[in-house]
Amino acid sequence: MSKSIAIIGAGVSGLYAASLLIEKGYDVTVFEARDRIGGRVLSQNGFDLGPTWYWPDTEKTITQLVDRLGLPAFPQYATGDLMLERQAGVIERHTLPPEQTVLSMRLEGGMATLTTALAARLPKGTIELETTVTSIQQTEDGVSVTVEAGSSKTFHHVILAISPRLVSRISFQPELSEATKAKLSATPTWMAGQAKVVAVYDRPFWRDAGLSGLGMSWSGVLQEIHDASAPGGYGALFGFFRLSPAERAALDRDELNRLVVEQFVRLFGEEAREPRDVLYVDWSSDRDTASSQDAQPLTDFPVYGPITLDTAWAGRLSLAGTETDSMFGGHIEGALRSAIRVVEQL
Repeated sequence: MSKSIAIIGAGVSGLYAASLLIEKGYDVTVFEARDRIGGRVLSQNGFDLGPTWYWPDTEKTITQLVDRLGLPAFPQYATGDLMLERQAGVIERHTLPPEQTVLSMRLEGGMATLTTALAARLPKGTIELETTVTSIQQTEDGVSVTVEAGSSKTFHHVILAISPRLVSRISFQPELSEATKAKLSATPTWMAGQAKVVAVYDRPFWRDAGLSGLGMSWSGVLQEIHDASAPGGYGALFGFFRLSPAERAALDRDELNRLVVEQFVRLFGEEAREPRDVLYVDWSSDRDTASSQDAQPLTDFPVYGPITLDTAWAGRLSLAGTETDSMFGGHIEGALRSAIRVVEQL
């Protein structure tokens, strides 16, 4: 009889781990609290509201996987000048030397095409959506996983493919040690305090003016802006917010949209005033992504890497996710590498 594995989380690491395990002959069940797959990967109408890039010069795992899955990819548009907003009313135009640009790639249709392709490789019924795991308990037969609805199922091994801080929402028996809980709690969830906005236009008009769509600001609501257009499709600009989660929460959606569009007008001209659509997600308010701790702004890039769980759980429980990769933590590459690591350790 094949060994049974439970995976908690249907994000990139969970889906990739599931596909690798099924290739090896394991019986896999993926539990996902959301009503969709993807985790922090979220694309609407082909535009990414979560991660959007990978870097083929250094990130070999995702580059090879994209090729193997046959997913169309294209380079991030970077031709033209960037706009700087150093302070209110002070806008500068700059030319970036070619040596300061690094090739980054995007997927046609958005990064969700990757998670959709991974899920399509799994047998029907592998993924259980809207299924929140509440407790994990060792038994004589293995590891019992109980979900919010009250049902339980026993597996040989459980892979936690969720961000470390969300592990605290699950009850464990035997309990995790205080030292392990502290390590999990001290690991920030990548980008969980951020929000992302995409303004969609009929065409990428800024390119006509020799602009790349790249903008940086120290005074607007957005701190970093990029061209989000797809080849042959609508034009789009996306931005990361300079505002904290509390500052964003104090504004209603209409006011937030108005401030975003006004900033695009300042940087890219009057044609930015009438977007076809404005897409928005605040990850800090998504309970399946962020903990209350993640509302605190990061002061530096987190130090990520594998988190060793208690010896009492050796051989029964492991932790994947982009925050557990020491080289590419925070990137899709890190999520994929973490899946490979936990599968190889079984």
